[in-house]
Amino acid sequence: MPAIMHRPALTTTAAYQTLKHHYDVAKNWQLRSLFASNPQRFFELSAEAAGLLLDYSKNRLDGATMALLFALARECGVEPRRDAMFAGEKINVTEQRPALHTALRAPRSTVLEVDGEDVVKDVHAVLDRMEIFTERIRSGQWTGFSGKAITDVVNIGIGGSYLGPKMACQALRAFSHPRLTMHFVSNVDGHDLDALLQKVDPATTLFIIASKTFTTLETMMNAQSARKWFLSRSTAANLPRHFVAISTNTEGVKAFGIDPENMFPFWDWVGGRYSIWSAIGVSVALAIGFEHFRQFLAGAHAMDQHFRTAPLEQNMPVILALVGVWYRNFFNSTSISIAPYHQDLLHFPGYLQQLEMESNGKQVAIDGTPLPVASCPVIWGDVGTNGQHAYFQLLHQGTDLIPVDFIAAVKPNHSLEGHHAALLANCFAQSEAFMRGKTADEVRADLQAEGMTQSDIDALVPHKTFPGNRPSNTILMKALMPATLGALIALYEHKVLVQGTLWNVNSFDQWGVELGKVLAKTIQSELTGAPHPELHDSSTNGLIARVKAAM
Repeated sequence: MPAIMHRPALTTTAAYQTLKHHYDVAKNWQLRSLFASNPQRFFELSAEAAGLLLDYSKNRLDGATMALLFALARECGVEPRRDAMFAGEKINVTEQRPALHTALRAPRSTVLEVDGEDVVKDVHAVLDRMEIFTERIRSGQWTGFSGKAITDVVNIGIGGSYLGPKMACQALRAFSHPRLTMHFVSNVDGHDLDALLQKVDPATTLFIIASKTFTTLETMMNAQSARKWFLSRSTAANLPRHFVAISTNTEGVKAFGIDPENMFPFWDWVGGRYSIWSAIGVSVALAIGFEHFRQFLAGAHAMDQHFRTAPLEQNMPVILALVGVWYRNFFNSTSISIAPYHQDLLHFPGYLQQLEMESNGKQVAIDGTPLPVASCPVIWGDVGTNGQHAYFQLLHQGTDLIPVDFIAAVKPNHSLEGHHAALLANCFAQSEAFMRGKTADEVRADLQAEGMTQSDIDALVPHKTFPGNRPSNTILMKALMPATLGALIALYEHKVLVQGTLWNVNSFDQWGVELGKVLAKTIQSELTGAPHPELHDSSTNGLIARVKAAM
């Protein structure tokens, strides 16, 4: 195993111990006072990179806090860990693989050899094939069995093969081809696929089957059902015109009826949640066109370059990660709410759930020892202003400290008058309200101005008081474009690496998803065959028996 495994636990570092003492003072700070005492706070606690602005001034910290956090990052080896990732070292030690999602968006001129192979050359060979294929679909040159152009594209995958393409296609909706409608199926629940198949025409529908091994249970069950549906309306000879694959299993793809020429590979060093930049992004390239897809890659690469070269003190992913560690490991905050104030980022919180929680939701360090601190918090959220009328009540006046990441664009991708100013006003007002709160005296003054009686005022004041001092970041972009979306995703990818390094976990494996899959195979065989009660507890046996009795 690489030497990178052997480093002190987070809690034993000198910087961590200093931060503990600093926290004893900082925990009592009030954001109102911090802003009042430093008119330059916004300028001192903000960073810019790759078309994004990060304002982290509305956090319960100051320059001294950040200096200590940067010292912690250095003591925990963030810089060498970052450099090892970019160099193609096998930092995924439990699977003995590199984590080279950054190579997927590197320029063609880049040379990076892994095990004797120039991976960037291989990447661009696949990208070139993707460009030819997507242009044939978009131009109408590729037709279905009736000679009509493709109108609907159905991406069948799960995990990163579903969440990434679905999120990106929605986010870049403004750039979509007017003839093509993108659909995404992942759930093994047949209601998902059944509802879609009732709406599409087999003569004009293209299915993309995304499974590296071409054996993923949920994906292949949906793929086989889609194949059966298609064959009930056409012939096996027409399958290659309506099914393509993202896979490395040539024999499995051929047996399915897909022409291997229409199989797009990706590599073991691409984790599913980091795969949107690879052939998994075919549906995105189909939707927005390959020139825009290249801009998407370029935006991510710009953030890569920033992360790789900027000093920690100006390094946006490092800053975002350290602020998160400050709340997770010192304030004991258990979750972060993602609040994109852009409807087209509807699926971004769900995308980050997998990216962060599957990466850093670990209980042991790289060397297998129990973690001495909490790791990844729960990631959740919704678009503004919907969230304001759903769960912001808890964020403002609940008993938990839940930091918020606000994400917004300066300019909209629509021309409806007045809407965007109202949206941004809500976004900025919410972050200010979380920071400022409203004191009992301020509430009392407002109620007195309304002419309320003293007894009514006394009764309402506790309910209308906002404690404030609730932290947030704001990430601002000029507009939601392919390049800025690429930079935004890469920002959070690198945040994951930094936090995983501090917690000393392997951010690139996901063994926690395996156990349920293994047990599901056994239970599925029992639901359709003989029971084996000796294999289960009484609850599981009772549920199996109840279902079998109703069949």
